[in-house]
Amino acid sequence: MSADLAVRPERPGDEAAIDAIQAAAFGRRGEAELVRALRGEEASYLGLLATTAAGEPVGHVAFSAVSIEGPGPPFRALGLAPLAVLPAAQNRGIGSALSRAGLPACAARGAVLAFVLGHPSYYPRFGFRPAFELGFYYRRPELEDSFFALELTPGAARGRSGRVRYAAAFDRL
Repeated sequence: MSADLAVRPERPGDEAAIDAIQAAAFGRRGEAELVRALRGEEASYLGLLATTAAGEPVGHVAFSAVSIEGPGPPFRALGLAPLAVLPAAQNRGIGSALSRAGLPACAARGAVLAFVLGHPSYYPRFGFRPAFELGFYYRRPELEDSFFALELTPGAARGRSGRVRYAAAFDRL
């Protein structure tokens, strides 16, 4: 992370800036509404905000609990989504900084696995690998090539498998 960028947990009063980042990055309001729903509905919600040295918000990432439909003992897993950076600030490492800060924060909250549905050339740089290699699947087979998992605790996937379901708010996106 560059010296002119800070990543911190979101706090009350950040909502409008986060909405603007999500809407600008995705070109629609759906992800902003998703983040608002996750924040209000999911006790596991974790949001991180990236700001410039001047305090200007430029990026945001959300994490929320996922459930696993399959055999094995229960465990805590989080899904990374959505990750957004203002278009004018993209390709400066802000998304990477948010991911690198968020994954240890998930582990600190007791998550042993993280999942993401995203670009195949982007997320492996953080240690994500195809989820099917660990025995996990997304509910839409056509997206399996873009579905990734990361063991936040080494060996956490051993003896576990199944279909991953994101929070109900994702179904409304």
